[in-house]
Amino acid sequence: MVSKKSRAEIRIKKHNRMRNRFSGTAERPRLAVFRSNNHMYAQIIDDTVGNTLVAASTLDKDVKAELEKTNNVEAAAYLGTVIAKKALDKGIKTVVFDRGGFIYQGKVQALADAAREAGLEF
Repeated sequence: MVSKKSRAEIRIKKHNRMRNRFSGTAERPRLAVFRSNNHMYAQIIDDTVGNTLVAASTLDKDVKAELEKTNNVEAAAYLGTVIAKKALDKGIKTVVFDRGGFIYQGKVQALADAAREAGLEF
């Protein structure tokens, strides 16, 4: 019988392969995205020192208050604008996008497009 790996294991393996290719620096930090079944999380990380510079998620009170649901494409797009505004306030203009092993469509794509429209470059 063929044993099949779980989707979570496959995603983690993809993410590890991606992380070998790029990392965030002080000049160009990494925009890391994680989505669960109920929420989305985005953080901007400087990997050289291991610091999270900016973070936002659909669990934040001010973000959650604006949303009807926290697990749809509209919530992801709103989160993209929030993370971009926070980053621009801290003086971060360019980032490396880390999709976290997730396929670049749906919520992940909506977050990335909204962050680009709000002023982040990647």
